[in-house]
Amino acid sequence: MIFRRSLVRELTATAVGLFLVLLAILFTNLVLRLLGRAAGGAIAPEGIGALLGFNALFYLNILLSVALFLTVLLTLSRWYRDSEMIVWFTSGQSLTACLRPILWFAAPFVVAIIALSLFLSPWAEQRKIEFERQLETRDDLSVVTPGLFREFPRAKLVVFVESINPFDNTVRNVFLHSIEDGKEATTVASRGKLEDMPNGDRFIVLEHGRRYQGTPGKADYRVVEFDKLGRRIEPNEARALPTSTKATPTAALVESDGRVERAELFWRISVPISAVVLTLLAIPLAYVNPRMGRSFNFFAAVFLYMLYSNCLNIVQSMIAQGRLELWAGLLLPHAIALLVVVVLFRRQLSVTGTFARATKRREPLTA
Repeated sequence: MIFRRSLVRELTATAVGLFLVLLAILFTNLVLRLLGRAAGGAIAPEGIGALLGFNALFYLNILLSVALFLTVLLTLSRWYRDSEMIVWFTSGQSLTACLRPILWFAAPFVVAIIALSLFLSPWAEQRKIEFERQLETRDDLSVVTPGLFREFPRAKLVVFVESINPFDNTVRNVFLHSIEDGKEATTVASRGKLEDMPNGDRFIVLEHGRRYQGTPGKADYRVVEFDKLGRRIEPNEARALPTSTKATPTAALVESDGRVERAELFWRISVPISAVVLTLLAIPLAYVNPRMGRSFNFFAAVFLYMLYSNCLNIVQSMIAQGRLELWAGLLLPHAIALLVVVVLFRRQLSVTGTFARATKRREPLTA
């Protein structure tokens, strides 16, 4: 009982630390990706927080699965290195005695992974798509970044502003390049301001500027100086975003007979199953052989994890291509992984003496 409590307590401490580290890595990767899109003008800066939350929630099931696998692996490896497992074995406990406390510890993780894979991850993906669609319907100037050229292909417009005052919606040192009626037009102004009309139309009013229209050197080329020039901001039309099976509810995937939908259903079911299999796999892989070095088991565990994950991706693609049925795809990789778990457990148990043959006692020599 004392050993089990100590094991669960150390597993919990390791899991918290690993989860925070993996979550920080995930957030850093997502933030850099979203900041790159925001710098390019693809999304508005104020939308980064919401998109960050939706993306993190979508990948949280994989993160929990990896955290659970590494927690069991690192904790038991430390017990082997510090000879705590030797104390465990000499007290009459076998390696299989670790199964019960580890599985009880992993149960909340598996429940959370099931909820995320089947319900929360598709919901987060759907909300992300809807939010990106809402961002695309915003006015053009709402996604302009000061100091960067922003191109709007649908409006045939290039915009550059030096600075934006968010309190009164004024901009300074404005550059506009557009194509109107087949002619190029360039407008520069020292300042501008957004104004809303009573009928709902929105204008950008430029002040103290100059407008160049036409092709230089031709007769239709004109240069016009102005004190005020208004340009109506055409609202963006919400384009129909492509539907994604990742955002499809699980109930709809169950009722669908499409190959792509079956492949996505396979992945959602496989994530919690693989979490359980990896937890069991980490127990025999945690054994540290002093002759092979302290890091050999870790590299072996990483190799088996990558092999298992790639096999799941291959099976998913085969289901999407119609070369494999859903239930056959669910049975094949996980059954092989469980077989590997049984083989590793049998090998490790034979080392600790559970399956070792009993040696015959030597009879005392008689004179």
